[in-house]
Amino acid sequence: MTIRVAMAQLDMLVGDIKNNTESVIEQSLKAKQEHQADVIVFPELTLTGYPPEDLLLRPSLAPRIEAALQEILARVQDIYVVVGYPRVIDGELFNCAGVIYQGALIGEYAKQKLPNFKVFDDKRYFSAGTEPCIVTIKGAKVGLSICEDVWHPEPIAQAKAAGAELILNLNASPFHIEKMGVRERLLHQRASENELPIVYVNFMGAQDELVYEGGSFAVDAQGNKVCQAPWYEAGLYCVDFNIAEDRSPRVVPMQGTIAPTLDVEASVYQAMVTGLRDYIEKNRFKGIVLGLSGGIDSALSLAVAVDAIGADRVQAVMMPYTYTSSMSLEDAEEEAKLLGVEYSVLPIEPMVTAFMETLAPEFEGLARDTTEENLQARTRGVTLMAISNKKGYMVLTTGNKSEMAVGYATLYGDMVGGYSVLKDVFKTLVFRLCRYRNSLGYVIPERVITRPPSAELAPDQVDEDSLPSYDVLDKILHQYIEQDMSAEAILAAGEFDRDTVYRVLRLVDLNEYKRRQAPTGVRITERGFGRDRRYPITNGWHIGE
Repeated sequence: MTIRVAMAQLDMLVGDIKNNTESVIEQSLKAKQEHQADVIVFPELTLTGYPPEDLLLRPSLAPRIEAALQEILARVQDIYVVVGYPRVIDGELFNCAGVIYQGALIGEYAKQKLPNFKVFDDKRYFSAGTEPCIVTIKGAKVGLSICEDVWHPEPIAQAKAAGAELILNLNASPFHIEKMGVRERLLHQRASENELPIVYVNFMGAQDELVYEGGSFAVDAQGNKVCQAPWYEAGLYCVDFNIAEDRSPRVVPMQGTIAPTLDVEASVYQAMVTGLRDYIEKNRFKGIVLGLSGGIDSALSLAVAVDAIGADRVQAVMMPYTYTSSMSLEDAEEEAKLLGVEYSVLPIEPMVTAFMETLAPEFEGLARDTTEENLQARTRGVTLMAISNKKGYMVLTTGNKSEMAVGYATLYGDMVGGYSVLKDVFKTLVFRLCRYRNSLGYVIPERVITRPPSAELAPDQVDEDSLPSYDVLDKILHQYIEQDMSAEAILAAGEFDRDTVYRVLRLVDLNEYKRRQAPTGVRITERGFGRDRRYPITNGWHIGE
């Protein structure tokens, strides 16, 4: 006998319980009719979308979930539906996975391991379950688990002891670099130590800063991968299991389709495209407008924008000033033409001059400094926001993680905008991503990639006048931000000089107030600026500690 399991790798909108429920019903009927599936498995908290955050605290949540479950019970027949949702049971809220079949809820499991670190806040909302849930499907004993449960040995071992012959694991596991390999190693361990095949079903899509790359897969009882859904592609992906009467284990997965693995640059680029596309579409913006400076960050951001929503919905604006080089003007125009976007040149010198004349009495007797540079950036910010207001286009900011870490950005200037695809991308990775994008089709002029980076806010200015080389800077930032290493721990490796390390770390700490006011953006590392890293603005911490 065979069980066909459809992995529903879908993109749900957080809070849209009504339409999410309709998607569950439609995909369940499709899985039965078009794929002849016996079981369809949806990700964690499918009915609310993930993460619902404080929507879980709304009093109207419980009746909406109950109505959604009743709708599925009434409209789906002849296929086992395994779906995630929050549910109030005896006055407590649980993160549940229910099994629906022939108009009845035949099994319900409550998540036992509640993550409360990095981007996860499960303990803020949920009580922990304690019991396994085993349902019989075509004669096989099937156990349920939810996301974090599989990262710990106890829940799967408990299900095994209760008779499980197959585990269905519902996930909302966000992307970060190398996450794909981590999941595979984890399931190999968990399956082999319990001699149980496991089906791992993940979301596809994005919610604010979090991106879910899909990549649902299945492993056999030895932990070998037998089926792999594509990354960044929503859909139904099936894996078959044979049920034998006289073998141990009785439930054996058949070899399925295995999608190719993506390298770092490809996976990060797709995460950026997915994050931006979902943010624009789910928030119903008409399009994107961004400042195209002729530099590498805005060039990469423009390419991502076009790949996310199409050239016809993207506007690039060059806003030259006295210090803007002819090279920047030429390169910006070339990229705009290569990508086929609407392109405008709006000189800001008259506006900056008006600002300076108005402020002259306030500045009298004071030396020229970064104030005048910041006025240029803020004039550009005002210009972009005016276009945004008038046209309904969202301003896409273009600052990278290296700049945001040390405050190399102007508050209310180049930080203005609604979203950033480079917020969690170090400058050294920006260069690699540009090379990757050009390998798909030449859209970023070569000179943009090879010329020294510059903000062009002063004569002959380059970034390394104010900062260490990006190779040095990014290594220090990685150790301090993502590995939580102190200044002395970084120095102990002997790679960097003391003054550079302390200067960089001091800049990171001083600029927390800027980052707190920055727009949200795609998370691609294990420690991004946002939900991952929550430091006080006002504090007396010493960077050497």
